[in-house]
Amino acid sequence: MLSSAAAFAAVFAALFAAHSFGDHWWGQTHTQALGKGARTTRGRWHCAGHVLLLAAHKAAFLLLMQAVTGLHLSPVLLSAGLLVDAVSHYWADRRFTLAALAQATGKGEFYRLGTDTVTADGTPAVHLGTGAYALDQSWHIGWLFIAALIITA
Repeated sequence: MLSSAAAFAAVFAALFAAHSFGDHWWGQTHTQALGKGARTTRGRWHCAGHVLLLAAHKAAFLLLMQAVTGLHLSPVLLSAGLLVDAVSHYWADRRFTLAALAQATGKGEFYRLGTDTVTADGTPAVHLGTGAYALDQSWHIGWLFIAALIITA
């Protein structure tokens, strides 16, 4: 039997790995990635589809971790943790919500960091190094921590 600290660590590690893999590789289509922030019904559907696919990745990673380690997780707590994570992920990935929070908390300038970066010839510089990306990912990781606490409560 794993200690509660070890169970938490295993769950958090599985969630973190699934999030990183799913959010960047297989947890959303290209269309969802481009459209999930639109303030339209279609944008809401793109975001919901991404979040559902990402939640499926997280559930699969957790089930695999359980199978390998023998750790038993409560289906109710597992569902609750994944639901809290999904809701928080959807909220942030609508983009305008996280941008508004950043602005309201004095992080607006950081949120916009990197969005106006240009190359020496004046063309936009293509990179992921934006404040928006950093705040987005740190938001998700914070909620993964909360989800792991719920799942291992």
